[in-house]
Amino acid sequence: MSISLYIHIPFCRRKCLYCDFFSVIYEPRAAASYIDVIMRQIEAIEEDFSTVYIGGGTPSALAPELLARLLKALSPKLRAGAEFTVEANPESLDDERIKLLLGYGVNRLSIGVQSLEDTKLKRLGRIHNARKAAESVILASKRGFSNISIDLIFGVWDEKQDRWKNELDQAVKLPVQHVSCYALTYEKDTPLFKALQNKSITPLDDDIAAAMYETAIDILSLRGFKQYEISNFAREGFECKHNLSYWENNPYIGLGASAVSYVGGVRSRNVAGVEEYVRRFDKGQVLADSSEKLSPERRAKETAAVKIRTRDGIDFAWFKEKTDYDLQELEKRAIPGLLEKGLIRYKKENNTSSGIQLKRKGFLFCDTVSSTLL
Repeated sequence: MSISLYIHIPFCRRKCLYCDFFSVIYEPRAAASYIDVIMRQIEAIEEDFSTVYIGGGTPSALAPELLARLLKALSPKLRAGAEFTVEANPESLDDERIKLLLGYGVNRLSIGVQSLEDTKLKRLGRIHNARKAAESVILASKRGFSNISIDLIFGVWDEKQDRWKNELDQAVKLPVQHVSCYALTYEKDTPLFKALQNKSITPLDDDIAAAMYETAIDILSLRGFKQYEISNFAREGFECKHNLSYWENNPYIGLGASAVSYVGGVRSRNVAGVEEYVRRFDKGQVLADSSEKLSPERRAKETAAVKIRTRDGIDFAWFKEKTDYDLQELEKRAIPGLLEKGLIRYKKENNTSSGIQLKRKGFLFCDTVSSTLL
């Protein structure tokens, strides 16, 4: 069975103003205890992994010796040809860490650029500047990484379409093979959400944000980056295998505070606290704060809701083999309405319908499509 592994490294040098992922400020002793627990968990796992993704937080914020210990523990667990991704931020990605990553088999680097404009980076609370962002990508490429992804955020308040277009033009000139574009969201309990509530900032109009998203689709596709999922664009052959596994609703193990696992139809989420995570592990207690056994029908519907996000959509035959359900029967109430609204279309093969996929309008309203299928 193919299975993926996600490891959450919750440590950051500073919390970004928009981020609602579980993270804490880096503290050496806490990080050392945390990595020790993660290593012991890795050693206890019998499976080998087809994809491994270390995210955060900021994995590159780890001290080099801790990063080396973690990577060394993972190396024996990789299947031949496995995709091994580590997230990094420009301010903590240096020669020493790049050498460590490459030396222990990391073959995909995801750099949290977020913007190539200094004003926008300050608004988002990032601690690097645009020059450092570009330099980190170029350095990683020069040192040997041939599969580099960058994240970009659009739709920041007062952002102009021409400035976003300029960022995209700069991005595609960098030695990157993958670009993820995300619209800024105002999540509860973040400083930006509070700024929104007290009206110190005014969010961008939805129509303007939608136009910026379409600009990203157009510019990136013209420069050889195929959109293969709502927010993700890649040069041929550089699609993220780890995320593709998520979108096919395949099983995965999540290690670390707040990490989610999905194995045997059971979804569980670990406690969101570094000290509590370590304490529970040391005492042999359950690490999950919540757990849910999904019914076969619920699993099938969730498979439809995530797979529709991909450019290829859902093949009826694939879905039947994957879930044992007939998609058209399972979603007999949802599909006609989505077709009528112009959000999806039938895929055709030999003049017969072979599946469904998003239309361009559907990409703009993907959350609506996914929730309807659920």
